[in-house]
Amino acid sequence: MTLAVAMSGGVDSSTVAAILAENNPVPSTSGPAPIVGLTMQLWNQRRLPQLQGLEESPGGPAQASGRCCSLDDVYDARRVAHDLGIPYYVINLEGLFEEKVVRPFVQAYLAGETPIPCSLCNTEIKFEHFIRAARQIGAERIATGHYARVGQDRETGRYRLLRGVDGSKDQSYFLFGLTQEQLGRSLFPLGSLTKDQVRAIAGRKKLHLAEKPESQEICFVPNGRYSSFIEAYLAEQERKPASQTGEVVTREGRVLGEHRGLYRYTVGQRKGLGVALGTPLYVIELDRARNRVVVGSGEELLRKRCVVRDVNWSFGRISRSPARRYARPGRRLLFRRRGAGRGLDIPRARLTRGTRLWVNFSPSKTSTWLAPRGALLDCAQVRGRVA
Repeated sequence: MTLAVAMSGGVDSSTVAAILAENNPVPSTSGPAPIVGLTMQLWNQRRLPQLQGLEESPGGPAQASGRCCSLDDVYDARRVAHDLGIPYYVINLEGLFEEKVVRPFVQAYLAGETPIPCSLCNTEIKFEHFIRAARQIGAERIATGHYARVGQDRETGRYRLLRGVDGSKDQSYFLFGLTQEQLGRSLFPLGSLTKDQVRAIAGRKKLHLAEKPESQEICFVPNGRYSSFIEAYLAEQERKPASQTGEVVTREGRVLGEHRGLYRYTVGQRKGLGVALGTPLYVIELDRARNRVVVGSGEELLRKRCVVRDVNWSFGRISRSPARRYARPGRRLLFRRRGAGRGLDIPRARLTRGTRLWVNFSPSKTSTWLAPRGALLDCAQVRGRVA
């Protein structure tokens, strides 16, 4: 059986390729290669030239610092495949990536939301279309460098998406939308390893990128400056953001200053507000109807409940009763942002329309701004995301 490894040019996916290549050596007789490396070309980093200066380092040329999917990453992936002696191909999915990830990303910010494009990319691109491309070259299963695990229920045979053993690197949250077929065709060899162990393996296997820094930013947004990207992208499309300047106000309506466009702000934001009251202020609401940024204290950020949407019940179809049993007191709602997790008690919850879950917090109010999207977890099992 042929395995296709998703190679991003980073240490994680390269280590996966090295592990699998060692365990599945190329047969001496003619036949299909057991391991094939595939890289997805998702975004032209030279597109939107007005953004290139954001990546220039003092005295040096522009570079995609902290981001994946650059030409350098493709070169690194190709070199690793060559050193391992496995076939390697690049798949161009730029058009699909723009349609399924970039445009929804821009529209979400313009709508006052805070999207996580990596989750959407995994669901819509890296698994849906990557698996399809892998099958076209004869690979029935794929392997990626995600820190996650896949289990299987002995009674039902259904696959379960499980958190990675290394809690500080767990990436299962970004994979919550995977279907049963996708889980069944996916391998996550790093799910039971820590990052230090992965780097050690890469060093022992003499991978040239064993100490390569991790990518930290959204692959198509230079240095995390999403507002600049949105403006440049819309300008390329000969459009302008609908939301221009407006008022920054308190919940009582007191005008404190002027904002530069709602898409530049997100609920929970503290820095860069341009206003002050002598105490810390946070964005607590984006009022699209009146084009206002509403700010307030940390206490005003607290909410009694939230809605989990796009719930993916990995154990199958359920009724309201099992949903209530799942969300009984003692279950945890885990928010993740940049590797930090926060667990919250759930005293009550109710399922609506099959894919939404209303969650009431304990204590009576809890800050939900820590992560605009969250993964709902049962022990190690991923369920859905917070709306």
